[in-house]
Amino acid sequence: MKTPDQANPLASDHTDENGQALQAAFEQLRQHVETQVLGQRHLVERLLIALLADGHLLVEGAPGLAKTRAVKVLASGLEGDFHRIQFTPDLLPADLTGTDIYSPQDGSFRFEKGPVFHNLLLADEVNRAPAKVQSALLEAMGEHQVTVGSETYALPKLFLVMATQNPIEQEGTYPLPEAQLDRFLMHVIVDYPDVRTERSILHLNREEALAPENQEPAVSQLDQASIFAARRAIFGLFMSPDVEEYLVQLVMASRNPAPLDAALGEWVSFGASPRATLALDRCARARAWLAGRDYVSPEDIQAVAPDVLRHRVLLSYQAEAEGHTSQDFVDALLSLVPVP
Repeated sequence: MKTPDQANPLASDHTDENGQALQAAFEQLRQHVETQVLGQRHLVERLLIALLADGHLLVEGAPGLAKTRAVKVLASGLEGDFHRIQFTPDLLPADLTGTDIYSPQDGSFRFEKGPVFHNLLLADEVNRAPAKVQSALLEAMGEHQVTVGSETYALPKLFLVMATQNPIEQEGTYPLPEAQLDRFLMHVIVDYPDVRTERSILHLNREEALAPENQEPAVSQLDQASIFAARRAIFGLFMSPDVEEYLVQLVMASRNPAPLDAALGEWVSFGASPRATLALDRCARARAWLAGRDYVSPEDIQAVAPDVLRHRVLLSYQAEAEGHTSQDFVDALLSLVPVP
């Protein structure tokens, strides 16, 4: 029996052309964001990976590092709507999900959707809201739906949460529950730009100040159909059995690293969940696809592993007392697990 490609020799060429067009569209989106968000190439790439892998980002960094600007610029290049919500200690779950509104005219209730019903949601300083608000995000991030009372409402098919937290100010903040941390595809840490980039930021700010009012940079928006097509395309990338085994062994070692290093085995209380395996696979595939390759390499896994694993590993009290961090633990895993 002939395969569809053998029956129609032009089918594979047509597929290749579509794939190249999709990759070109994402490259154009990357360039658009990088021209507006200077010195944060790592964050920009992670945003695109999250978009491709259908996941959410937790971004940690000091104030003023363009975290908010990055997701706003990304939203301007996509077909979809964007909403920012400032998390505060007095925020209520209904302020996020929405609530039933009573109509006195007919004595009925109607549901008023909250900010979570947008395509891109920026949860600014997410750790300033109490646990009851954090729990309202769990269902939205994990199930793409919201339950209010006895009714369940579906979120948009394209739904991405980027939550930020400030590592400097700890007063008036609430630690994020491990269950919610596990819902984030990646935990990205952003740092200060170098001297050259700092000067470029200064020049860009002056140019924007002198630009005519309401003048937005011209950009062709990436439609949602292309995003969903790209999401399907990343699962068509080739991953050899050896590379797949390497991916799984990294996650398994996060739970029990003692066979690799007895001392490292004392560092960890809880390792990464199976959700980490799925996230590592999706992120590595997305990175390879963005690079224009049709296969996943060990380097793709190593590149995304710190952001995928650091928030899913719970260190022991002894390790924390000795000054070790989850980043140190992931670095040690990457150096110990044999690379195919």
